[in-house]
Amino acid sequence: MGGRSSKFSFCCWHSSRKPSPHDLSDLENGGENGKNALPSFTEFSLDVLMIATEGFSADNIVSEHGEKAPNVVFKGLLENGHWVAVKRFNRSAWPDSRQFLDEAKAVGNLRSERLANLLGCCCEGEQRLLVAEFMPNETLAKHLFHWDSQPMKWAMRLRVAFYLAQAVEYCSSKGRAIYHDLNAYRILFDQDGNPRLSCFGLMKNSRDGKSYSTNLAFTPPEYMRTGRVTSESVVYSFGTLLLDLLSGKHIPPSHALDLIRVKNLSMLMDSCLEGDFSNDDGTELVRLATRCLQYEARERPNTKSLVNSLIAIQKETEVPSHVLLGIRHGAATPPQPLVLTTMGEACLRRDLTALHEILQKTGYKDDEGIANELSFQMWTNQMQETLNSKQQGDAAFRAKDFITAIECYTQFNDGGTMVSPTIYARRCLCYLMSDMAQEALGDAMQAQVISSEWPTAFYLQSVALFTLGMENDAQEALKEATKLEGKRSKN
Repeated sequence: MGGRSSKFSFCCWHSSRKPSPHDLSDLENGGENGKNALPSFTEFSLDVLMIATEGFSADNIVSEHGEKAPNVVFKGLLENGHWVAVKRFNRSAWPDSRQFLDEAKAVGNLRSERLANLLGCCCEGEQRLLVAEFMPNETLAKHLFHWDSQPMKWAMRLRVAFYLAQAVEYCSSKGRAIYHDLNAYRILFDQDGNPRLSCFGLMKNSRDGKSYSTNLAFTPPEYMRTGRVTSESVVYSFGTLLLDLLSGKHIPPSHALDLIRVKNLSMLMDSCLEGDFSNDDGTELVRLATRCLQYEARERPNTKSLVNSLIAIQKETEVPSHVLLGIRHGAATPPQPLVLTTMGEACLRRDLTALHEILQKTGYKDDEGIANELSFQMWTNQMQETLNSKQQGDAAFRAKDFITAIECYTQFNDGGTMVSPTIYARRCLCYLMSDMAQEALGDAMQAQVISSEWPTAFYLQSVALFTLGMENDAQEALKEATKLEGKRSKN
């Protein structure tokens, strides 16, 4: 049986190979070697997460179905320089805030090098968000099904199975044996290329959630009968992942089991693996997948058995994961996001009080250079009335009497003797304070017409657009404002 042929005998069930000298400490300790490197569970404010994700910008979406997904995942950068993944549930999810917080804290108590750990959550008003470690090197689905330069090596596939088994066993040992919809999109690769299990699937389902994807071909039989997920259901899903690793395709379990029964394994195995694995190893993985996919839940192996079976067939254990995965070490760091100014952060938070203070402090210095050509007669007849309207408006603005300020600034604009982008900016904020976002957007755009490269005009547009629910347009306005302000600071 020597050599490394990919054609193997289905009758050879058991590998005689001894356990590899793999680092067993992770297996024995549940992968907790890095436990002290992570902070304890934190309750984040919505403001902090909005800044980290640039207002939940579409450019920062990393989840599979983008904006169309019911619950979207964004990458974000915290003030301490740490990248995070932020899962934002839709508004109908988790109506009970206490249930959400309790569940998040329970999952957040887990700490393992085999998990993309949950770092915290946010529960403000209707908002429900989870914050986890960010994994920069894509998903198993990407590397296994949609690879660009090379297929995943056999040794890396074995490592994925082993690390995943360790992750599931660790969670089980900590009382979190239930994992919802274990699949190739839930396995992520960290900066070192090591596979990790997403913590999001450990959360009990929200009101609108589903335990499994709509593809019933991959759903455990007992879930079809009862609608409940059990620890044995997780083992069944683990078996479907072993099929993914063997075949390089998302192959339905019923079809795979038919091929195994008639011993037509050449149709099951990934043709890209030709010559890359031994008879015993391939047979062992097929045998393990078959056991996991037993129809009767009680006949499936437990998680500890999975770990013990997989540790015996690990290959190239001294080779770093990033080498096996074919990626450059540390090359997948996300690009740096916009560095927002104080005003930019206030816009992102829709902090109107902070914006009021900024406009009050800035005054009218940005009106310098605005052309106001007036005849002597216009000046003598109308200027005093115009200036009175401005002064009254400014007094009301300072006193936060926004309705009066709107009336006075409107008189100033209707007078037509002077053009002031600052007046439009101030009236814009007064409109925002008065829940008149559409009118506010009109004033912010008018300020831009008068002063086309004035950052404040774009900042206020972003706030109005955020208020109107037009997040993508708001993000573009915020980026333009930041770019213009950066240009100003260089001049």
